[in-house]
Amino acid sequence: MEFIDPATFNEINAIWAQLRLHITALVYPSRIWQVAALIVAFGLAHVIGRWIVAPRLSGWARSRALNAQQLRWVIVIRDRMRGIVFVTLAWMLVVVAAQLTPFVSYRFIVELVATICTAWLAIGIFARLIPNPLIRKLVTWALWIGVTLHYLGLGDDAANILDGIALTFGSFRLSALTVVKALIITTVLLTGARLFSRQASGAIRRNEEISPSMRELIIKGMQVMLFGMAAYIGLKSLGFDLTGLAVLSGAIGVGLGFGLQKVVSNLISGVIILLDKSIKPGDVISLGETFGWIHSLGARYVSVVTRDGKEFLIPNEDLITGQVVNWSHSDEFVRIDLFFGTSYNDDPHLVRKVALEAAQSVDRVLKDRRTVCHIVGFGDSSVDYILRFWITDPVEGLTNVRGAVYLALWDKFKEHDISIPFPQREVTVLRGSTLSTQPVRENTAHKS
Repeated sequence: MEFIDPATFNEINAIWAQLRLHITALVYPSRIWQVAALIVAFGLAHVIGRWIVAPRLSGWARSRALNAQQLRWVIVIRDRMRGIVFVTLAWMLVVVAAQLTPFVSYRFIVELVATICTAWLAIGIFARLIPNPLIRKLVTWALWIGVTLHYLGLGDDAANILDGIALTFGSFRLSALTVVKALIITTVLLTGARLFSRQASGAIRRNEEISPSMRELIIKGMQVMLFGMAAYIGLKSLGFDLTGLAVLSGAIGVGLGFGLQKVVSNLISGVIILLDKSIKPGDVISLGETFGWIHSLGARYVSVVTRDGKEFLIPNEDLITGQVVNWSHSDEFVRIDLFFGTSYNDDPHLVRKVALEAAQSVDRVLKDRRTVCHIVGFGDSSVDYILRFWITDPVEGLTNVRGAVYLALWDKFKEHDISIPFPQREVTVLRGSTLSTQPVRENTAHKS
């Protein structure tokens, strides 16, 4: 197993010698003023960027109604304002030096620093697109070092050094250069897939011509394809031969199939839910004791949020095999039934009329859908009625609208002297019976 090629040490010595030449060249009179000008430009950039432009940019952002993403980019620009001003001043020095003298050596240092700093600034800004902080730092530093060595003319030597640091297993050779390239390529591809997926998902969700279930299915399929391709290309860039994984994946699939039956069942059930459009985000459902609206459809579970803020993660298989009440499946109209009773002394025609008026007085009850009230039976103590009305916003809750209608019934019944009976019992004293006034003594005797 080979780790470091002996020729790598010669490459390191060559790079060190070239760096010393660059440092020695800075003492030439034609380049001293360039270094001094860059130092002055950096001082001005610090004053202008940190003390003048950055506070004004913060004030401008506070005066605008920016969303979270826009505000995040404003902060990124504000934190790098010193670098932006310095790069601007450096390129202005290059233009001035080019006008004063035709000799490239009189602006070589300034132009080199301006070019490298511009690349650093662009890398630092666009690296914010990488969500993981650790990967973002690794990629940022790798690109900073890479562009610096490239513009110093040391890129090929550095690549040879990294290629010389390698592990060899038979015919397979994995070098540090290959790992760095694969890391950068995979990160760029995953970041691009993430950005494209986010933008495309937003456009798909805004398309009203596609059903909500089909939108989620298209988004999930697109995400799997994009991230799968990014991972595949990243592995290929490392030099792995993925053709042999077909047989291995088949053997592993047979072994894992028995242990992951529930997981696979939930995945397939999720696809079926998206295809048959039985439920979709925003639907109000009841499953057992759970009542709430669907927040999101996942690959393994469905997120259901209840009125009290609890979020239930219900496996997809339960929604396929269990009995689910979808309050808004085919349309948004929901009928609610209320049962109540009144005294036998009250006119049932008046009771029905007052009940309809009470229901119609509640805001959430639909006025353009028929509200009805019927007698359903003669009970022991009351005449029993059913009141039926319609709403279109079950996501706002059912208990509260029932309570509002019951309260309206109470007020209307009080207004029209309609009584709500309660169970009563009559006690009849038989002829010849006497009422004893002596207290009943408790028998406290114990058998010995």
